[in-house]
Amino acid sequence: MPKIFDREIDRHNSDSIKWNLYDKDILPMWVADMDYASPPGVLQALHSRIEHGVFGYAGDPKELRQVIVNRLIEKYNWQIKAEDIVFTPGVVVGFNIAAHAVTEPEGALLIQPPVYPPFFKTAGYAGLRNLENPLVQDENGVYGIDFSDLEEKISQQTKLFLLCNPHNPVGRVFSREELERIVEICLRNDVIVCSDEIHCDLVYHGFKHLPLASLDPEIAQKTITLMAPSKTYNIAGLDCSFAVIQNKDLRDQYNKAMKGITGNTNMLGITAAIAAYQSGQPWLEDLMIYLEENRNHLKATIERDMPQIRMNSPEGTYLAWLDCRYAGLTENPYDFFLKKALVAFNNGESFGAQGKGFVRMNFGCTKAKLNEALERMKKALDKISG
Repeated sequence: MPKIFDREIDRHNSDSIKWNLYDKDILPMWVADMDYASPPGVLQALHSRIEHGVFGYAGDPKELRQVIVNRLIEKYNWQIKAEDIVFTPGVVVGFNIAAHAVTEPEGALLIQPPVYPPFFKTAGYAGLRNLENPLVQDENGVYGIDFSDLEEKISQQTKLFLLCNPHNPVGRVFSREELERIVEICLRNDVIVCSDEIHCDLVYHGFKHLPLASLDPEIAQKTITLMAPSKTYNIAGLDCSFAVIQNKDLRDQYNKAMKGITGNTNMLGITAAIAAYQSGQPWLEDLMIYLEENRNHLKATIERDMPQIRMNSPEGTYLAWLDCRYAGLTENPYDFFLKKALVAFNNGESFGAQGKGFVRMNFGCTKAKLNEALERMKKALDKISG
């Protein structure tokens, strides 16, 4: 068991949104931000860069471009060119730029709720209409894609499909078969896909992430792939993400949409990203062992001590999607746990109408914090069950 992740780090005085939004008696288990120190190689690289002492404007990060090219061929056998990469301050910025790049009068954007809340605002910002292809649950509660509905929703007006894979919040890592069906439908209907793959490195044993654009040269010409080291190595505050756009015309549209909106890449973010990708693999392997232990412990504890809550083990991410619809609550579960258990989750309703009765829980924390949250939840539920 990698003990480094058991270290408790006080984040209250670190300008952390996660730890400063609520009062100190509230245990924050919400925003997708782990409580672990970043890899030693990242910290060392940042120290060295800071000791240089000069922080002028950053130029084109050519070294990072090549590091990303090498990483994608090694991990996914996906061959791209250095010029296919466009750097952005974040993945949310990235998919908003994508929507602006393809905006047309009467155009529409397709999303798959329950899904990451910023997806819902993207269409409106770009002057597009929102279309929804809700994920559906099977008899075991596992989410999948309703392909019949997907076929019906996509039309000549559908200009962009925002895919989330691994999916936030339901934790699915879509299979090759599912992705190939998406590819076929989108190619047949001439739809551009913007694929948010920010959690691509956070996938558990038995599952494999496949970048959509790596499946077929034709879909690669219709895809904007968004990735980042931010979630994986806990460096989100350093604002360094990237888009892979292999179609030059589409990439030119994307760059045009960025003009006057985003500037140079964060210099320290570049430093951290290079170090993370070059030296962070041993740390990441240990992290995934720890997260998998947390995931399994969370599920086992809920099944044993809180059977009125239902949870499917996420295939990727460090986020659990908790179904509280059968817990006998008379209020929104987010409000219940915040007030009665002093635990802050993400409100399921912010992920779309399909999230009513759910909360999203971040288990990217120490085992001590996870156990404390579980104990608080159980005590609050025991009080209402009498």
